[in-house]
Amino acid sequence: MSISPFAIAIHGGAGTILRENLTPELDKQIRAALEQSVRAGYDILNKGGDALDASVAAVKVLEDCPHFNAGKGSVMTHTEMVEMDASVMHGKEMEAGAVAAVKHIKNPIELARDVMNKSEHVFLIGDGAEEFAFDNGFDYTEQDYFFTDRRYEQLQSMKESGTFGLSESKFPDDKKFGTVGAVALDKFGNLAAATSTGGLTNKKYGRVGDSPIIGAGTFAENNNVAISTTGMGECFIRKMVAADVAARMRYLKEDVYTASEMVIQGELKLMGGEGGLIAIDHQGNIHNAMNSLGMYRASINVHGQLDVAIFADEVLKAS
Repeated sequence: MSISPFAIAIHGGAGTILRENLTPELDKQIRAALEQSVRAGYDILNKGGDALDASVAAVKVLEDCPHFNAGKGSVMTHTEMVEMDASVMHGKEMEAGAVAAVKHIKNPIELARDVMNKSEHVFLIGDGAEEFAFDNGFDYTEQDYFFTDRRYEQLQSMKESGTFGLSESKFPDDKKFGTVGAVALDKFGNLAAATSTGGLTNKKYGRVGDSPIIGAGTFAENNNVAISTTGMGECFIRKMVAADVAARMRYLKEDVYTASEMVIQGELKLMGGEGGLIAIDHQGNIHNAMNSLGMYRASINVHGQLDVAIFADEVLKAS
């Protein structure tokens, strides 16, 4: 089997992220976490590992970091609980796995992968997803693990103002859509994507966004593209953002840059769908598209070039 180039890109959410609101220390911590994440995935690729395992490893680092809205750093629902969503897709056979509204799983991205690999299903939710998890060796994680003072204060602020998801409160990236994700190309030409989130602060009624939905928040197809999105979930679902980018590349023969920009800057933006995506094509070309002021992101390209960025005006060498 021939060996192809390999590369990986990750994101930690997009939205209104302003330089004047990020302290130098927080900026440094976030960039360090992004680098740790992308290197964790790259190390697997470099050793001949699978693209999906690399994507999951990268996302797991972000789930374990309280700076990101996934896993440990997840936001809180109206009832002061954490409900997390995640999905994965492997491009070779277009296999996929997803979970939604899980409350006691430390790394939902690993559970999504197990749904793909160890069940006959694609999408499990709530108590059923957790029953499957515990049947397959996952540990029960108390809600206390996910609790952070920052997320609790965010929730109280939004309850007071009667809002959800985004606010003008004191936190520097409150107007950032909290999702993490990774896309990768391995040495054997496999493309994969993984996405994980804690959803919206103060969400009600079991709300689920685009992150666990194949074709909206996550998509991968060998010989084409892998995509993970972050943004206003309802709009990203309505526009089927990830699948739309892939379709433009498949049928219109657009390159990854053109297809990504046409979707993110097009009708999605017109309907108020703020956010962004990371994408990698079958040759390892990486593109970060956003219609917001920033997106936490990092990548290591086919030449081994590492780039880490937060703000929209930062130019990445690896793209």
